[in-house]
Amino acid sequence: MPLTRDFKETVQLRVQSDPDFREAMLREAVECMLNGEVELGRSILRDYINAAIGFAELAERTGKRRESLMRMFSANGNPRADNLLSAIHAITDHEGIELGISMSPKRAEDARLATR
Repeated sequence: MPLTRDFKETVQLRVQSDPDFREAMLREAVECMLNGEVELGRSILRDYINAAIGFAELAERTGKRRESLMRMFSANGNPRADNLLSAIHAITDHEGIELGISMSPKRAEDARLATR
């Protein structure tokens, strides 16, 4: 079911006015990608880009063409890792935040489900 315009506008307003929400979107997008949900992560990043930085500014910060970035984050996009990571770096630089990774062992229950 496609999202309504009102919902998208609501998200954009929240992104523009709430730094914690923006950071949560970035965190969720990267976590999705690291957990194998690459399409969902790209979709979240696209929503963030549209609301917070814009593709024109992201293009300037990455040295990539705006159209290439838009295609990379489209539903059918298939970005190379270096291009995706370059965009994520530019986004985190724009936000003034640093991403980090922490690792923890999977719970036994999670491990059992993964082997089925």
